[in-house]
Amino acid sequence: MMTRFPQGRTNRLTRPSIAVAAAVAVTAGVVAAAPDAKTAEPAPKLRLIAASTSVTLDSWKEDPGVYLDLGTYLTSENGAFELKVTRKSYKDPVTVSQVFRNGKKTTTKALPAGIVKDFSGLPDFAQIQLTDAAGKTVLKQTEAFCPNNASGRVRPDAPANSKYPQSCPINPFTLGSVWGVENGWASNTYAGYYSKPVQLAAGTYTAKIDVTKKYRDLFGIASKPQTVKVVVRERSWEEPAGAGRSAAAATRQGHQGHGAHQGHEAHGQQAAPSHGAHAAHGAPARTEAPAARTTGAGATFNVGHGPYPPAPPALPWALKKDSLQRQSFAAATVGDRAGQTDGSRQAPAVQPNAKRPTGKATVPDVPKPDLRSLPAYGITVSEGYEEAPGRDYLAFSANVWNAGPAKLVVDGFRSPGRELMDAYQYFYDANGKQVGYTPTGTMEWDPRPGHEHWHFTDFASYRLLKADKKETVRSGKEAFCLANTDAVDYTVKNANWHPDNTDLSTACGQENSISVREVLDVGSGDTYTQDLPGQSFDITGLPNGTYYIQVLANPENRLKETNHKNNSALRKVVLGGKKGARTVKVPAHELVNAN
Repeated sequence: MMTRFPQGRTNRLTRPSIAVAAAVAVTAGVVAAAPDAKTAEPAPKLRLIAASTSVTLDSWKEDPGVYLDLGTYLTSENGAFELKVTRKSYKDPVTVSQVFRNGKKTTTKALPAGIVKDFSGLPDFAQIQLTDAAGKTVLKQTEAFCPNNASGRVRPDAPANSKYPQSCPINPFTLGSVWGVENGWASNTYAGYYSKPVQLAAGTYTAKIDVTKKYRDLFGIASKPQTVKVVVRERSWEEPAGAGRSAAAATRQGHQGHGAHQGHEAHGQQAAPSHGAHAAHGAPARTEAPAARTTGAGATFNVGHGPYPPAPPALPWALKKDSLQRQSFAAATVGDRAGQTDGSRQAPAVQPNAKRPTGKATVPDVPKPDLRSLPAYGITVSEGYEEAPGRDYLAFSANVWNAGPAKLVVDGFRSPGRELMDAYQYFYDANGKQVGYTPTGTMEWDPRPGHEHWHFTDFASYRLLKADKKETVRSGKEAFCLANTDAVDYTVKNANWHPDNTDLSTACGQENSISVREVLDVGSGDTYTQDLPGQSFDITGLPNGTYYIQVLANPENRLKETNHKNNSALRKVVLGGKKGARTVKVPAHELVNAN
């Protein structure tokens, strides 16, 4: 993701796109076998299908390139296709296991080591060959596949909603995820945000798509390549005004707007879309996800903060002629119970209490949240521009997440005429019943453009430490609006697959709000991008050398949580250069080599 500045500015600030969010809930009652357990459970039947025999794709004169959304899907029958993706620590590689659910019994089977290196999907899953009208091969490539892609039902008795999250996370410090195709559903094999456009002249082509052999062998997928006619048409942003131009603009924007949320803005500067970072507020822009009109996916906010939008409710009913569609399947019952965890359990409600809590404040002996920090990432240097001319800043992204087993719930209440809200933390029993509360500071209104929401004070603190780990600079950012922007580890107990408040426009209230509820759900984290003066570190007067960025959750211990000893994360950086041209080197953090 790159911050866009007004004309005339030189942008030295580049950051990787942040993405957000796959999810899985793990609750009591699930019996899991060892990762390498042998399983005799019936495996889901997977196959590749094409929703249409032809697609029309656009190439733009102003930005040539075609995104190969060919409308092919992976379907799952005879049960859901589910993969658990995790790593024990940042010192350990990412591992994948296939999960089999049969009533009350759940077993897992380890997949070959090294099959994935991150959490963005199965690499080299689909193979694509494109030939032109003369039969000449013009393209051969493979694409990764995220099972949580845009999806839809392929038969009317399939579950009405998929229990799996939308999109795969690409936050470099993700710890755990689950990917899945619901029973009776299909997921688009198009790599979307992760794919690159290909150069194709206007004309007609034939695409042949299949699953690569290693995945066919691994998951028992038959080799039945799909053939799709591809019509490439050249379009222009300068098309005449009207419906045609509107549709063209929307389609073009769909591939440029790589996410549903925008990075935090301040000082009136516009930020390019990114995944997972806080959205701009007041009137949040809802850019389309990168899906061509052939998928039927429209503009939407993605619950999981990833690049893939929800697909239409169902794929074309021509598919019902297939023999699989004539079979009778019992629709899976949605809900958490022994042997099944789908993340549907959502207590408490997201709406704030209408009144202040009554009775004596108590902190009962019930499950509480566990706030933890991720190491900083997206680390760059920038100048202060006209806001702070002659200054140098160290910018970064930071995330505090909740490892559970209970969600963090904070309500703010405002007395008439007062500028601050009084904040309270709430506690709930296993049934979601409120059983206690305690005062926990205040909430303040932030009127700056790009914010304009209520901030909970003292949620986190950012500090720059010297080589001896002693503080040298502290960020001015210590008040936050809580939102579930990133799926950090959705394999932890009670993780919610589908958190409600995934962007600030749904979580942080308005200037005239009388009360506000802010929630950080189990398994989710809240990313802030510190890329502007006042939020990043002023390093103008600091000597070159080694430093550590500290992300510290709950710095004053005002919030009640299960463990206060795991709230700090450090990321080593090495400053160099000279005033006005400072540099930063970011060594790998154990196995995570992302700046």
